[in-house]
Amino acid sequence: MKRLILASALTMLVGCGVETATTAATSASIKKQEMEEGKRTQDRAQQKIEQMQEQMQQRAQQAAGSEK
Repeated sequence: MKRLILASALTMLVGCGVETATTAATSASIKKQEMEEGKRTQDRAQQKIEQMQEQMQQRAQQAAGSEK
């Protein structure tokens, strides 16, 4: 009887460990996806900033050329 109770308790504890590990793995996967999306957003923002800087330089050059 004691062995049956011990076996049942161990089975329940192992089951909890598996669920915890699965939850942690899922959370890690979600965080990884969030980080990748954040990186893509950052890259797009940097490209837009660079494009705007180029446009500002071109306009400044055009303005300087038209003043001459």
